[in-house]
Amino acid sequence: MFMSISTTGSAESPATDLGFLLHKHPGKVQRFTTSHGEAHVFYPEAGDELCTAALLLDVDPIALVRKGRGKGRGGSPDFALAQYVNDRPYAASSLLAVALRTVFRSAMKGVCQARPELPELARPLRIALPAVPANGVGEGGGPEMVARLFEPMGWRVEAEAVPLDEAFPEWGESRYVRIELAAESVRLSDALHQLYVLLPVLDGAKHYWVAPDEVDKLLAAGEGWLADHPERALITRRYLSRRWSLTRAAMERLELARLAEADDREVEEIDNAVADEPDETAQEIPGAPTGTAPASGNPGNPGNPGNPGNPGNPGNPENPEAPAPGKQPSLAEQRRAAILAALRETGATKVADLGCGQGELIGALLKDARFTGILGVDVSVRALRVAARKLRLERLPERQAARVTLAQGALTYTDARLKGFDAAVLCEVIEHLDLPRLPALESAVFGSARPGAVVVTTPNAEYNVRWESLPAGAVRHADHRFEWSRAEFRAWAERVASAYGYTVELRPVGPQDPEVGPPTQLALFRTAAGTTTDTAATTADTETTTATTTPTPEGGEPR
Repeated sequence: MFMSISTTGSAESPATDLGFLLHKHPGKVQRFTTSHGEAHVFYPEAGDELCTAALLLDVDPIALVRKGRGKGRGGSPDFALAQYVNDRPYAASSLLAVALRTVFRSAMKGVCQARPELPELARPLRIALPAVPANGVGEGGGPEMVARLFEPMGWRVEAEAVPLDEAFPEWGESRYVRIELAAESVRLSDALHQLYVLLPVLDGAKHYWVAPDEVDKLLAAGEGWLADHPERALITRRYLSRRWSLTRAAMERLELARLAEADDREVEEIDNAVADEPDETAQEIPGAPTGTAPASGNPGNPGNPGNPGNPGNPGNPENPEAPAPGKQPSLAEQRRAAILAALRETGATKVADLGCGQGELIGALLKDARFTGILGVDVSVRALRVAARKLRLERLPERQAARVTLAQGALTYTDARLKGFDAAVLCEVIEHLDLPRLPALESAVFGSARPGAVVVTTPNAEYNVRWESLPAGAVRHADHRFEWSRAEFRAWAERVASAYGYTVELRPVGPQDPEVGPPTQLALFRTAAGTTTDTAATTADTETTTATTTPTPEGGEPR
């Protein structure tokens, strides 16, 4: 296997600085032992204006077979079909990727003690790979795949398919590609990390068994570029040899990294909707084959990438203890009942629970056969895992489980998966967002996804004086960024309805206090095309506002 890396320079910044970056002297030929043969590093040319470093990996085919023998699933499928006759000694693959990490470890880390300023400097690079397998059955292999993988990162790609036999052009092209990559300004460490990931991706196979630690290797090497790569699903799937459990775990972590970077936050701030070690003895939620409803409502992350919610303590007014038999239902239960009544009134059958948390509302939806399609969306991976466990999705009958889809996503970004639903629910969600982020949610839900109906619930701040355990001026949950009065919620609801062409009805949830109103307020938004099948469900307490489609000039914050 062969690869060369070239750079240009000048007398002031000589190209031979490449030797410092690679930690390999341009005047020497060096040899390194790898697990499958010997790697040689040498410089075909080394001058101030042009310097080229070459890596030649001399693979021992006998050692290759021996290491893949007797390990069950540990050997590559290629070896089972072709023991001593295969392309591994010649075509750049995961063997070369491992050699890169072995020989150029310091360069990949971006470390240079002799010239510490060099690793952070971007420079022109040209990388040549004369033979790379580019398999892509059903995934568009060949030169096209090379371009799809490298061009989004700023490389100019020259890729040419190698013919099976130049003397017999009618035989067609082989699965191998000659590749030349050029970039005007790139850090060497970034280029090596990209090669480390994409060489086995192009090959579509690895010479060793892919274990769970490969996810960590992928995310470490892909830091800074993989999360935003348009082909990240393809890269992840092929790098992890199509091991679906590992691929799913990697994609979840990549999505968290992407959202964290977009909001300039740490990943830990996003994925903290539930504890690291959820209580395995917790009761299953409604809709599961067995179990009863938990006390809490829908405390999961509302979709704001930086503000996931957490279940409160027992004294939290939004998470009261479950009532004893014969007593008044908890506020969380009353809230779910009000949401279900509003959904039934609209005639919705496909419902998206946005900011689904641990799935309490989804469990209630599952108990009603009219809801044939249920999507739960949350930015917290941990919350979704807890929801799947509490819903007992793996134990539900196939037809029942097929009604539910859990998906990771942030509600402040448009998402094509949210389109096509009859109704969407934002249960105790909006108050978890910073007010400047609220217009982004409005646009994503009411503008882009645009379901026929949207049900929104949020605390009534006026009612807080009735909670004896709540200090004056405090909010009900530590993660609440605001809590609105009835007038503020009405102003927001009417503005959103007007801006996006909905009508809105305001409804109380929970006991009505003659002075401060209900503990929770609900808004039911409906488009002009929305259907109503059970208008009798509207109570005398309903306040209705019909909005026009003329947007208001004010911003996203209520007055």
